[in-house]
Amino acid sequence: MPLNCAIFQFHKELNDFLPSSRREKYFKYFFSGKPSVKDAIEAIGIPHTEIDMIVINGESVDFEKHIYNGDSVDVYPVYQNLNISPVIKLNNFSQNTKTFILDVHLGKLTRVLRMFGFDCLYENDFSDPKIIDLALEQKRIILTRDIGLLKNKIVSCGYWVRSTLWTEQIKQVFNRFELYSQTAPFTRCIVCNGIIKSVEKKNILDKLPPNTAMFYNEYSQCQKCYKIYWKGSHYQKILKIIEKFS
Repeated sequence: MPLNCAIFQFHKELNDFLPSSRREKYFKYFFSGKPSVKDAIEAIGIPHTEIDMIVINGESVDFEKHIYNGDSVDVYPVYQNLNISPVIKLNNFSQNTKTFILDVHLGKLTRVLRMFGFDCLYENDFSDPKIIDLALEQKRIILTRDIGLLKNKIVSCGYWVRSTLWTEQIKQVFNRFELYSQTAPFTRCIVCNGIIKSVEKKNILDKLPPNTAMFYNEYSQCQKCYKIYWKGSHYQKILKIIEKFS
């Protein structure tokens, strides 16, 4: 059976998943039968959670649309505005959603997101099936360094964190989900994700490290794991980080 051929181009950050020979240009994709455009896109290497719009021969289509010989396919990431009507949006992300679940590779990013007040589930022994189950059950966005996890067909909302450096990772997540206006610093425990509330010094005096009570009077405590926080020497460094994103 002779192979069919469609022409694909992936736009903006979707090129992060492609070899240099296929970036920012149209290229040929050979196939047999009548695969869905979703199957073709993931065979090329891009998880469906990264995609917001697919245009075939000038028409906005859904993931189930079949591709045929000679088709021209343009694939766009989230937040790309095109002059096409009607438009079929494919990504389930809601602007009001700011709850996450992170994989084993993103422990540092988890702590930083919690520092900004975002609800983040993380355990260093979470399996992929567990992450997916919790994400679906609690309507959380999956953040991962594992592209394969996002290709699971039942995953509806997730993001592949490109960088291995937390300083870049936090920028990528803030930009991808437009989190700048949603921060609530120092309201979540960076250890367990619990809510932090102010606590009277006298009520936790016996739990403070030696000499701490002598220098600090304002304290907060996690309502879940009871970790105590105060504005120690590290506080100014944290404020500088927060100022960049708030």
